[in-house]
Amino acid sequence: MMDNTSLMFFLSGLNETRNHRFALFSLTLVYYCLILLVNISLVVTIILDKNLHEPMYILLCTFCLNGLYGTTGFYPKFLCDLLSPVHVISYSGCLVQAQVMYSFALSELSILAVMAYDRYLAICRPLEYHAIMSKQKLLKLVFLSWITPFCIMAVNIFLTSRLKLCSPYIRKLICSNWIIVKLACFPAETLINNIIAYITIIIYVFHGFFIIWSYMYLIKTCVNSIENRAKFMQTCVPHLSSLVTFLMTILFDVMHMRFGSKDLPQNLQNFIAIEFLIIPPIMNPLIYGFKLTKIRNRIVGYVNIKMK
Repeated sequence: MMDNTSLMFFLSGLNETRNHRFALFSLTLVYYCLILLVNISLVVTIILDKNLHEPMYILLCTFCLNGLYGTTGFYPKFLCDLLSPVHVISYSGCLVQAQVMYSFALSELSILAVMAYDRYLAICRPLEYHAIMSKQKLLKLVFLSWITPFCIMAVNIFLTSRLKLCSPYIRKLICSNWIIVKLACFPAETLINNIIAYITIIIYVFHGFFIIWSYMYLIKTCVNSIENRAKFMQTCVPHLSSLVTFLMTILFDVMHMRFGSKDLPQNLQNFIAIEFLIIPPIMNPLIYGFKLTKIRNRIVGYVNIKMK
């Protein structure tokens, strides 16, 4: 049993990359800069253009800001680890990293649920849309999509912080709440952690069902209307692409963390653990930037002005 306050965790996920760490550092740095560039560009474009101050684009802005928040919890530390011979993180730093990355993941699903609700109102109840989706209601939904996942994850992290741990070794690139729980000296003490974790999973599975139901209803509504079909293809296809990308990445991570085999190659385990921090943060702004006409035209306009 160890004193948690002075505990340092040793991350063993990078042990097989020592011979390629400088190449990996360069690629990761370029990729992180690209994530920052595309997300910040979309956020700034939406903020500066008053014509984009509509619910759909404000939600997209929220989406990109959440991506910046989540990746900040991983990439700076990962880049430092690639240049360091020893990969360690403090106990408090590990808890903060787990809080940031997994509250980001939960917020991502909450924002997707709000986006699905917004598209349902816009296509199925267009006459009532502006009355229901007022700016005040939109701001409340955005606030809840951030604060609720943050608080839910904070409860999970708080319950983890009370456990006495018997090992400082984490066989991953990153800290995750469930991995820390599995280091507890007394498994019986983790019962409440398991209960709250499964409640959290159930809550966000219902988010997923709500999103799927919304789009099934939208597809049914749009089949018989050419106008609605065009709206769906323009605004809902990016949402669906983001949803599928995110659900696949997070599902792999959760399934591997809970039930995965330790015999998988370390590099594959690493990719499964961090793919939700690699694929969605870059795919989402690119999908929306290319697909949504207003944003695409505005970005092209900015580029043309700079070139002149």
